[in-house]
Amino acid sequence: MKIVHLSSSDLNGGAARASMRLHKALLKIGVDSELWVDEKISDLSTVFQSESRLDRILTNIRPYLGQLPKFFSKKRERSFLSFALLPSKWVKRINRSNADLVHLHWINREMLSIRDISAIEKPIVWTFHDMWPFCGAEHYSENNDWETGYSTKFNLSVSSRNHALDRWVWNRKNKYWRDNITIVAPSKWLANCTQCSPLTSKWQTKIIPNGLDTTSWTPIDRVAARQILKLPIDKKLILFGALGGHADKRKGFSLLKDALEHLRESGNEYELVIFGQSRPSQEVIQGFITHYMGPLQDDVSLRLTYSAANVMVVPSRQEVFGQTATEALACGTPVAAFSIGGLKDIVDHGKNGYLAAPFDTHDLQKCIIQAIALSHLQESQTCMANSIRDKILDTNVARLHENLYQRVILNSCHPKS
Repeated sequence: MKIVHLSSSDLNGGAARASMRLHKALLKIGVDSELWVDEKISDLSTVFQSESRLDRILTNIRPYLGQLPKFFSKKRERSFLSFALLPSKWVKRINRSNADLVHLHWINREMLSIRDISAIEKPIVWTFHDMWPFCGAEHYSENNDWETGYSTKFNLSVSSRNHALDRWVWNRKNKYWRDNITIVAPSKWLANCTQCSPLTSKWQTKIIPNGLDTTSWTPIDRVAARQILKLPIDKKLILFGALGGHADKRKGFSLLKDALEHLRESGNEYELVIFGQSRPSQEVIQGFITHYMGPLQDDVSLRLTYSAANVMVVPSRQEVFGQTATEALACGTPVAAFSIGGLKDIVDHGKNGYLAAPFDTHDLQKCIIQAIALSHLQESQTCMANSIRDKILDTNVARLHENLYQRVILNSCHPKS
């Protein structure tokens, strides 16, 4: 059985890292797996990108061309949109390959067009890393307009009337996509969303979390980690991390900021650590000491940072899975978050962290304090790491995928009449 994965990148972004981890875990259990990407950062020999210089130039240009429809919108947020318009060479390569199945991951930035996906002749498994596959052009939706295909006939909200682009993209998906795609949803919440969308409700959905190699993602002594990173030994360190730091509204930094404002009244024993961005020109929280770790790409730096903290705060407004939460727990650091999305599958309230009522910043403050107290319990790092191990162990996750692949391939050979 040969599996070809398609992902925009192998390491750039959370979805890319998740696809890379799955690919490596499948190799570990003996599955013939290849990862095909537009952007290759790693030196892994089983990761492939086009060797054509022209293809690489076009790969860099295509995302900008693909954003042109956005300029025809009279009113639209500055959020990232994907229209998936431009045909690519990947489909021909897939169909000519000896792959038994193609596994799609995050294939935006014009890696594949909507029509391309319908032209793939191999059995398809698709891991949804965000909401784009069942939405319009948006990757995350703050309302349920996608449930009706952004139809103003059923939904006369202002946001619906402003979503002509989403409706156009949604209709193109509805026109081209077949019903023989199998979905992998990393969380129960996302699986429920797929069943509520007319686009994907007929597709089979399997809930499989993103995996992590918990034999290498293990706790590092907290004091040693702080010494290496030159962080204060005697403070209670609150960790926040996201790609781009506090710039992404969806990651909820403004909510964390409010919670820390409440916490600041308790004294100066708390300090904030942020990874994903370098120090800005102006402090984002006045009077609250903040340490900026910058963008962290390698696993060792991330392990050190997680292990150094007393609590990892994930104050997201929307979260498909919560990869930073699983990474923190694997390093023995409890998590404080809102009880939303995939975080409800990861955080066991009162055992390895605490879940606050959405989006109550006073409750989040209490959860942060409770999680810090949990981090001081004897042998808490080891207990915390063990609490998540079986859920996300990469080989367990790989076996679940292997079983799913076998079933999908068998069904494609013997379709139901």
